[in-house]
Amino acid sequence: MAAFSKRLLRPPAWGRPVGRREGSLGTDAGSAVRVRFAPSPTGFLHLGGLRTALYNYIFAKKHQGRFILRLEDTDQTRLVPGAADNIEAMLEWAGIPPDESPRRGGPAGPYQQSQRLALYAQATEALLETGAAYRCFCSPQRLELLKKEALRNHQTPRYDNRCRDLSQNQVAQKLTKNPTPAIRFRLEEEVPAFEDLVYGWTRHEVASVEGDPVILKSDGFPTYHLACVVDDHHMGISHVLRGSEWLVSTSKHLLLYRALGWQPPRFAHLPLLLNRNGSKLSKRQGDIFLEHFAAVGFLPEALLDIITNCGSGFAENQMGRTLPELIAQFDLSRVSCHSALLDLEKLPEFNRVHLQRLVSSESQRRQLVGKLQALVEAAFGSQLQDRRVLEPAYLDRIMLLRQGHICRLQDLVSPSYAYLWTRPTVGRAQLGAISEKVDTIAKRVLGLLERSGASLTQEALSGELRKLSEGLEGTKHSSVMKLLRVALSGQPQGPPVAEMMMSLGPEEVRERIQNVLSS
Repeated sequence: MAAFSKRLLRPPAWGRPVGRREGSLGTDAGSAVRVRFAPSPTGFLHLGGLRTALYNYIFAKKHQGRFILRLEDTDQTRLVPGAADNIEAMLEWAGIPPDESPRRGGPAGPYQQSQRLALYAQATEALLETGAAYRCFCSPQRLELLKKEALRNHQTPRYDNRCRDLSQNQVAQKLTKNPTPAIRFRLEEEVPAFEDLVYGWTRHEVASVEGDPVILKSDGFPTYHLACVVDDHHMGISHVLRGSEWLVSTSKHLLLYRALGWQPPRFAHLPLLLNRNGSKLSKRQGDIFLEHFAAVGFLPEALLDIITNCGSGFAENQMGRTLPELIAQFDLSRVSCHSALLDLEKLPEFNRVHLQRLVSSESQRRQLVGKLQALVEAAFGSQLQDRRVLEPAYLDRIMLLRQGHICRLQDLVSPSYAYLWTRPTVGRAQLGAISEKVDTIAKRVLGLLERSGASLTQEALSGELRKLSEGLEGTKHSSVMKLLRVALSGQPQGPPVAEMMMSLGPEEVRERIQNVLSS
């Protein structure tokens, strides 16, 4: 412990002032960029957490740095089973996997705070030796009374620092009755100003607002304030990009860095991600968790796009940016202090754009084929009269024809697209109500199929269909198309008839039209 104490006697190294230009963000050549996303596994990963993780990820990748996942699981009473695994799994699903993490390991592990208690105990002991921290013997009941009294007087609850000036004899006497007291950090009146990379120069006089904070609880687990400082130091974190709710705590953290003799990282506090109406995203909404979006068919690319599109950090907002484009275009100096308003009603349109991009890529489309196969099987299963609809060539054709028209792959198994997978039951009376010339129209379509087979393009087929109504006195072309749409799909509305026929293929169209004639 003596060697550690000597380090504390050295003047703290605060580093040079931080500017707002990208070139002065501490990312010069030779300085390793290491950032971390440090959620608490008290719940599953949601959009707000994804946005913080994403900004850390793209900052790291832009500067050839490392992105670290650290789980802050010191509040053992609030841990949610499965949340730790969910957080890392969802980062991987989103395409922003950590370089170091509980699952992947790394040189600065372990990456769960509950496995790093010795480090916090070591730092606490060093603070106690220099007088920067002290033991607190106040009971939970006394602290609760202080809180109630403050609220009754319309004051901000704060600890009254009762144990701060206990003598050595008093401490020794109390330790005989309570050998594991909480440890509090002695706040100083003079708080250093710091330049946040987003909010600029700032200072929060924490000592005058709140009492000395607990840094190590009586159970040996640290509070956030000590744990994040100790871990960021030992993990070599160069930049802390975290939510703006921690901005007021940064002065407290800088006091801890100074007391420990450590150089602090650069800080950049990101503005909040809010609902479109300005209200706070609530975990109780349920539908802000990534698992929900994945389950209903939204692409991770669309989520990454929309949560950066509504914020700042880029020269301009544009829909359809890919992750490599986000990395290339990101500029931390462009992040503003204004909260980002998230309009989830626009998410389907973002998803449509990214789905169309995936479909247009042959290699990406090949992966989507397997997903669509599973969706069709799950939605229709035993209803499938012809299992050839599960063949890759058919599924590939459907996606190519419908690209740009659907927002999610799941849309293709909705009731409006059921005709692609199962044959509709259409009564002759239903068709007769549209046109009396059902047989004539059906025979003309069969003749068209006989002449052209599968050789026509959709444009050419559309032209041929227009000729079907020629000579049909008293029957409009629109009625002919409506009749064919109902005959093929059982629905009065849908894609153009030519596209329907191209989707189904000549053999299936012939089968359905012949069913009309025989009904």
